[in-house]
Amino acid sequence: MINFNVPPYAEKAMDYIRECVENQKICGDGAYTKKCNEWIEEKTGTAKCLLTTSCTHATELAALLLPEIGHGDEVIMPAYTFVSTADAFVLRGAVPVFVDIRPDTMNIDDRLIEEAVTERTKAIVPVHYAGVACEMDTIMDIADRHHLAVIEDAAQGIMSTYKGKALGTIGDFGCFSFHETKNYSMGEGGALLIRDERDVEAAEIIREKGTNRSKYYRGQIDKYTWIDYGSSYLPSDMNAAYLYAQLEIAEEINDARLNIWNRYYENLAPLAEAGKIELPVVPEGCVHNGHMFYLKARDIKERTALIAYLKDNGIHAVFHYVPLHTAPAGLKFGRFHGEDRYTTRESERLLRLPMYYGLELGQVDYICETLGKFYR
Repeated sequence: MINFNVPPYAEKAMDYIRECVENQKICGDGAYTKKCNEWIEEKTGTAKCLLTTSCTHATELAALLLPEIGHGDEVIMPAYTFVSTADAFVLRGAVPVFVDIRPDTMNIDDRLIEEAVTERTKAIVPVHYAGVACEMDTIMDIADRHHLAVIEDAAQGIMSTYKGKALGTIGDFGCFSFHETKNYSMGEGGALLIRDERDVEAAEIIREKGTNRSKYYRGQIDKYTWIDYGSSYLPSDMNAAYLYAQLEIAEEINDARLNIWNRYYENLAPLAEAGKIELPVVPEGCVHNGHMFYLKARDIKERTALIAYLKDNGIHAVFHYVPLHTAPAGLKFGRFHGEDRYTTRESERLLRLPMYYGLELGQVDYICETLGKFYR
C-alpha cells in the first residue's frame, strides 16, 4: 500500500532528542525550541515566532491577543477549512461568518469579504489552502479600511510566499502547523508568528500561563509572577528537537516535495486536457510549497468510486474538509454569508493523492497510471 502520508524524519533527530534528555531539559522553551523560533524568524522575516503545542493553540493565542474580540463579535473566514480556524474564536464567544471560496484555489473569495463586514466584524481569517496564498493585497486593504485584524491560517503554508512575502507574516498574526501530516513535523505542534513587536510581550505572557516568566529567564526581572490571563502553549523541547533536524534540511525537503508535485501535474495533464479531471491552480505571484496534490473529479459519486479503485490498487487517497457551515457546530455557532456556490460543490469533488517527503517518483508514476486506467 502506498500510504497517503508518512511523517517527515531527519537523521539527526534522535541525536538531538538524546541531547535534550542527557541535559535534563525536556520541558518547554529549551535550547531546541529557541533554535526553531530563531530559524523561522530568519526564514520568514517575522518580528517574533513562538513555538506552540499545535496550530490550534497558535490560533487560540492569536485570538486571545485581540481583546476586542468577544461575545457576539464576528470573524470572517471560509467554511472550507479545519475546525480549529473557527474554534479559536468560538471559544471567545465570537460568531464565525463563513464566506464562499474561489473554485480555482479553494481559498476564501476575497471579492465577497467586504459585503460580509458588519459593525460587529472584528477580524478576517484567510486560510492558505494547500500552501497557496489567498489574495492578500485585497484582504489587507479591506482590513485597513474597516480597522480589522487579520490572522493568517498558514497551517499548510510554511515555505510558501505571496508576492515575495512569507505566508504568516502579512497579517497581524500567522499560524503554522507542525502536525505529522505537514511538510515539517514535531508530531503535534505549531507556531505563532507576530508581525508587530508591540504584541510580543503580551503573547509571551499568555503563552506562559499568564506569567512574565519569559522575562525572568532572560534575566530582565529577578522573579516572575501572575500578570494576566493565559494558558500553557509550550511544546516539549524534545518535540522541538525532532522538528529542528528537519528545519536544517528544509530546502531539501521543500525541493523534494515540489519535484513530486510537478511530476503529478505533468503526468496528469493529459487527463485534465481531456476534461476528465481538474488540477490545482497556482496564481501568479504565489509560490507554493508542494504541501498537497489534489485533483477534482466530476462529482462526489465519481470521487467515491475513484477512492475505492485506488484502494483496490494499493493506493491510499483521501478527501478533505466537510464544510464547517454544514456541521452541527457550524450551524450552532456560525452563519454563512451569501450564497454557497462553490464551497460544498467543490469540496465534494476534491481528492487528495499521496504526498510526503520520501515518496518515490516511480510510485507517483504508478499512481498516475492507475488514475489513467480508471478514466479509461
